[in-house]
Amino acid sequence: MKRIVAVNGKKELGLFIDFPHDLYKDDHNYVPELFIAQRDMLTPGKHPFYQHSSLQTFLAYDGDRIVGRIAAIQNNNHNTINKVKDGFFGFFDCINDQETAQLLLDTAAGWLKERALETIVGPVNFSTNDICGLLIQGFDGPPLAMMAYNAPYYLDLLEAAGFHKKVDLRAYRFSAGNYNDRSAKLVSALQERLTRSNIIIRKINLKNFKQEAAALREVYNKAWDKNLGFVPMTDAEFDYTAKDLKMIMDPDFCLLAEQDGKIVGFALAVPDINQILIKIRRGRLFPTGLYKLLTQRKKIEGIRILLLGVVDGYRKMGIEACLYGTIIQGFQKKKMKYAEASWTLDHNDLINKPIEQIGGELYRKYRILEKAI
Repeated sequence: MKRIVAVNGKKELGLFIDFPHDLYKDDHNYVPELFIAQRDMLTPGKHPFYQHSSLQTFLAYDGDRIVGRIAAIQNNNHNTINKVKDGFFGFFDCINDQETAQLLLDTAAGWLKERALETIVGPVNFSTNDICGLLIQGFDGPPLAMMAYNAPYYLDLLEAAGFHKKVDLRAYRFSAGNYNDRSAKLVSALQERLTRSNIIIRKINLKNFKQEAAALREVYNKAWDKNLGFVPMTDAEFDYTAKDLKMIMDPDFCLLAEQDGKIVGFALAVPDINQILIKIRRGRLFPTGLYKLLTQRKKIEGIRILLLGVVDGYRKMGIEACLYGTIIQGFQKKKMKYAEASWTLDHNDLINKPIEQIGGELYRKYRILEKAI
C-alpha cells in the first residue's frame, strides 16, 4: 500500500536527501549532492529563501520502502514580481511507477492549491536561479556543476500525469580544439575598442569579494530581468549563493566589464566540481569527501559557463564577445578539455546563435513543465 508522509524532522529530512543515492546506485552518471548543502537548503532558517517563501517536502512509501520524494514550493517573490499564481514542484525523484509519481504530484498540487495557487510548474528547486529543468535529451554522461540529472522515464511520468511543456532549456558543449576561437584572438582589438568608451575587462578581486558581490548582484538582477519567469535575488539570497560559489571560483573565469568604476556586465564560468563530487559517496564530506575536494581541484578538466550578462544600454558594444573571448583564452591557457555553456532558453536566438557560431554543440536539453491545478 503506497502512502505519502510529510517530512517534518531531521531524521525524515535525512531520508529525503538520501533517497536519490539509492535510486541511482547503479547509474554511473549520477552525481550526489553534498548532504550538508542540501540539508541547509531544505531547513527553514538556514537558507534566505524562507525569509519570504515556504515549502513542504514529502516522501512516498510502498510499505516500509521509500519510492519517491517531492517538494511543494510557494515562492511569493516569483508570484509578486511576475504577477502570477504559480506554485513549483522540485526535488522530484521517483521509481518508474506511474501510481507513485501521480501520488507525489497530486500531493504537491494539493498543498499548493490550499494556498490559492493556480498552476504547478517544475521541476524547479526554489526558482530559476537554482537548479531547474528535467533532462530530456543527452543522457550519455554526468551532469556538470549545478545542472539537473534524472532518468529518461521521468518525462513519461510527468506527461502521463497531465503536465505539458512550458519551456525548454539548452546546454552547449565545447571540446578542446573543436571550436572557433576567433573571439579569443580578437580580444586585444575588442578591449582596445572598449577602452575608448572607458570600459575595461578585469578579473574579480577576491580580496574585496564582499564589495564586488554587491555590485554583481545589481548587475545580475538588471541583466536577467527579461528572462522567462525571472525573479531577482534578494540581497541575502545573492550573498548566500556568492559565498558558495566563492569556494569553487577561479578568478580567471569570473570577469567583470567596468566603466568608470561601475560594473556593467560580467561572465562567470565555474570549474566542473562534479568531477570530484561524483566520487564522494552519498554526498558526505567525512571521512574522505573533504580530502577529495581539497586535493583534486587541480585535476578538474572542464568548466561550466554559468552566467554572461550585460545591462541594458551596453549590449552589442562588443562586451559579450570580449568576455567570452577572455574565458576561451583562460580555457586554452589551462589546457582544459571541455566546457559547457548552460543553460539558455530554447528560443533565445540572441545568445544561442553566437554560441553555435563559435562551435558550441547543442548536446543536452532540459524541460520545465506545467499544469493547471
